[in-house]
Amino acid sequence: MRNYAIGIDIGTTSTKVVLFDEKGAAVAHHSKNYPLLSEEPGAAEQNPNEIYEAVVYCLRETVRKSGDLASRISFLSFSTAMHSLIAVDSEGTPLTNSITWADIRSEPYAAAFKSSAEAIDLYKRTGVPLHPMTPFFKLQWLKRESPEVFQKAAKFVGIKDYILYRWFGEWITDYASAAATGLWNLESKTWDAEALQIADITPDKLPDLQPTTYYWDTLSEVLLKKSGLDQSVKVVIGSTDGPLSNLGVGAISPGDVAVTIGTSGAIRTTSSAPILDTEGRTFSYPLTENLWVSGGPVNNGGIAFQWIHDVLQKDRDPAYEKLSAEADQIEPGAEGLLFLPYLTGERAPLWEAQAKASFIGLTLRHTQKHMVRAVLEGTILNLYSVYALIKDHVEGEDVKIFATGGFTNSPLWKQILADVFQTEVSIPEHRESSCLGAVLLGRFAIGETETLQEAPSETKQYEEIVPNKEHQQVYQELFVLHQSLSNVIQTQYGALHDFQNKHKKESGE
Repeated sequence: MRNYAIGIDIGTTSTKVVLFDEKGAAVAHHSKNYPLLSEEPGAAEQNPNEIYEAVVYCLRETVRKSGDLASRISFLSFSTAMHSLIAVDSEGTPLTNSITWADIRSEPYAAAFKSSAEAIDLYKRTGVPLHPMTPFFKLQWLKRESPEVFQKAAKFVGIKDYILYRWFGEWITDYASAAATGLWNLESKTWDAEALQIADITPDKLPDLQPTTYYWDTLSEVLLKKSGLDQSVKVVIGSTDGPLSNLGVGAISPGDVAVTIGTSGAIRTTSSAPILDTEGRTFSYPLTENLWVSGGPVNNGGIAFQWIHDVLQKDRDPAYEKLSAEADQIEPGAEGLLFLPYLTGERAPLWEAQAKASFIGLTLRHTQKHMVRAVLEGTILNLYSVYALIKDHVEGEDVKIFATGGFTNSPLWKQILADVFQTEVSIPEHRESSCLGAVLLGRFAIGETETLQEAPSETKQYEEIVPNKEHQQVYQELFVLHQSLSNVIQTQYGALHDFQNKHKKESGE
């Protein structure tokens, strides 16, 4: 019986391929890392051919590791990182690297457009905050900075589109990937005519659109040779990593909220209709045609803990557990020390590429322990500020939080999350939520299930973190202070950025 399936997750720093059984348990996997290229300030690119080879290699290795189970594989299904852009010529050959979500070279174009009369209307039509991460602004940057490439390009595509083209010879993208471009109309589910006009492209320059449940009924000859699979295996186009992570951790019922904290972070909820913010600070992407995932991404998650660790631990001993345990000796609120965690600019809720981090309230009483606790609290308070934008729209009476990511290695950090949100936090044992989400979506797409379903309950084992009610008031007060200080300091980020740039140049850096 063909009841096994493969999830492929094309991430920012690696590709992961996982084989799952019919109960959602991982039975074989392989992954491969690749570099993020930054050859000039603000650049964050990847070689699309290198990623293609990584996908093929990981797929072939996972099939090899599956042994006799390979004959029981029914389909492959995709997850991908959002917001990538590749210009290709008429032969499908890349003219650029894959320009990732982390590339901020189009920031001047985003800043100029955000002050225009069309800005909020575009957000309302597309559901995507106005930020240099989106291909909408990357296209404007490319047209002005590399006009010869812009003119020569036959198509502008994402990394998953490129891989599927090399397999099937068709330029197709799914609704969720299209939504992340900032060029897709969430009501009509077509390319947005006004967005395309501003970007100075026509629909024929973009891939054809398909629902996230679209699939190829058989493998192509190319994929047949490279994968070692039977030709009858189907390939589901799938969705993007954020929405699929919600599905993979089981956060698709009313009241469910998914929190992810890795290097960066995100908070997302599912709903039957898009959730839009009056000021354009949250996203809303389709998981299926009738299910939407809304929320916001933050730049600063685990990277803030890594930074304070590297600053304080001069020997670079990886003693994260030690720092976390010492910070747990400090009372909530870190005796009035507050950290705004904008070390790498910020997406939600500020959408300010020039935002800077800061400690506020430092005194002679504060120690290393206070600083670490303030950093951990600051990242959670920042996520809560995003949640505050969507919480009135969370469907259902009982809110449940499902949390994943590297932060779960810190008992203190997990407890701070539960205490700030004052909600029980469930942490799944499995780590590959986007791969599992892709497989669950795939089962629905090919008709194995009649409705979109979570993994069977017997495979969903969770660690439960219960909030400490005694910490509720201090975090409520700290959150108000966090919001107030963030709003005040936000007005000075531009001036501070200009000052830093001026003195870097004068010092010859």
